Amino acid sequence: MDPNAVSADTFSFLTLFLRADWVIKGVMIGLAIASLWSWAVILDKTFRFSALNSNADKFENQVSGGRSLEEVAQEAGDRPRHPLPRMLQAALKEWRDARARGALGDTQSAFLIQRIDRVLDSIISRESARIEDGLGSLAIVATASPFVGLFGTVWGIMHAFQNIAIQKNTSLAVVAPAIAEALFATAIGLVAAIPAYIAYNKFSTDAGKFSGRLEGFADDLSTAIQRRLAERV
Repeated sequence: MDPNAVSADTFSFLTLFLRADWVIKGVMIGLAIASLWSWAVILDKTFRFSALNSNADKFENQVSGGRSLEEVAQEAGDRPRHPLPRMLQAALKEWRDARARGALGDTQSAFLIQRIDRVLDSIISRESARIEDGLGSLAIVATASPFVGLFGTVWGIMHAFQNIAIQKNTSLAVVAPAIAEALFATAIGLVAAIPAYIAYNKFSTDAGKFSGRLEGFADDLSTAIQRRLAERV
């Protein structure tokens, strides 16, 4: 049987990988690892954003349910994992500390609001950085994978021309397998890049929306504290 004979099995994914030289194999393996890593990040972010928004909905309903802020904060526990109860507890702590130091005049009230705003901004900043963790890897996979795949394609085409020169034969039986290997590297690059690109844009939008939600909650807390200060005048 002619070893150079071309059949349908010649262009199967496994055969293309096994017949590729070590450079293209390295490109394919690297792109496959990058794709798996990006999918791990995608799944993690999907479940994480779903849980964050679901818990935020529940907590906001508790806050707007007519109960006191102190009662809601106490039910959240000592070290809540969600940022909204942490923000509420931090704001109430500043409120209690200020009241413990004595009567609150206009100057003390202004300083209290400033301290609360700084504490809440700090929590928002840390939480925003935490929820954006991993998006950088998606951006790298989305932007680099097509170029890595293109490198594999160029290398494969060079390999095809080498086969032509060595065998002095321009038939498809000689050229087609090497060209297929080269295009397979490009395909893997696109398979890795496209989901990562879509996920990066989606999760960047979700992260921005959640940060805006935290900022809105911080504004509501600041307004609630100001209302309490006005009622004590």
